[in-house]
Amino acid sequence: MPDIDTKPRTDTRPKTRKKTQRPRLHKVILLNDDYTPREFVVQVLKAVFRMSEDQAYRVMMTAHRRDACVVAVYTKDVAESKASEGTEHGRKAGHPLTFTTEPEE
Repeated sequence: MPDIDTKPRTDTRPKTRKKTQRPRLHKVILLNDDYTPREFVVQVLKAVFRMSEDQAYRVMMTAHRRDACVVAVYTKDVAESKASEGTEHGRKAGHPLTFTTEPEE
């Protein structure tokens, strides 16, 4: 008969696992101005943020009434990229259209 080792097994690896944290999210905010045409704002929201006509109109009107409106929430890199792209569309057309980002609380 083979010799069987009956000693308990000791595992040297720790039992804890590191949890990966989700990246912090950032809001993209549309700032109202008195010069950019409403129709142009709707076009930019549709093109950059893939909104429907209805959604884009509601976001634009909210920004118009409240001076700012959260457009969408993304990871930091995506939010900054979308905000820059939207602002750049405005600049190329000669409008002061501005999107900003800020961390979500």
